[in-house]
Amino acid sequence: MKVILRQNYEPLGKMGARLEVKDGYARNYLIPRGLAYPATSQYEKMLLTETRLHDKRVAHLQKAAADQAERLSGITVTTYRKAGEEGRLFGSVTSTDIAELLAEQGIEVDRRKITLDEPIKVLGNYQVRIHLHEQVNAMVGVAVLKEE
Repeated sequence: MKVILRQNYEPLGKMGARLEVKDGYARNYLIPRGLAYPATSQYEKMLLTETRLHDKRVAHLQKAAADQAERLSGITVTTYRKAGEEGRLFGSVTSTDIAELLAEQGIEVDRRKITLDEPIKVLGNYQVRIHLHEQVNAMVGVAVLKEE
C-alpha cells in the first residue's frame, strides 16, 4: 500500500515522504496512529495544508527558542556546595540543580534540555549547553564554589 507520512517518523522517513509499505502495517499501525495517510490526491491536499501549518508552528517555536537563548547568553549561576580538601564535592550538581538555579533568576528551563555529559563533582567554573530547539542552543555558566 502506498502511504504519505504525516510527520517525521524515524524508522521510515520525514514528513511528506511517499512510501510503499505492507497493507497490514499501513492499515493497523500507521494510519490509526495518525502517522500516515493513504497516498490519494485528497490526502495529498490535506497534507499540503498540514505542512504549511507545521512550518509556521516550527518557525514560531524556533523564534521563541532564539529569544530565550539570547536571554540565557552571558548568564552565570552560582551554587555553594560542601567539598573536601581536594575540591571534590560531597554529592554533585545535576541538571535539576541548574534548572532550579535558573528558576531563582526568573528563567524557566526544562531540566531535560540541560545537557550534562555527567554530573559536576568538582569545584570550578563550567559551561553548560542548553538544547532549546533542534537548531538553537545556549551556553550558561555554572560556578561551583566551596561552602564555608
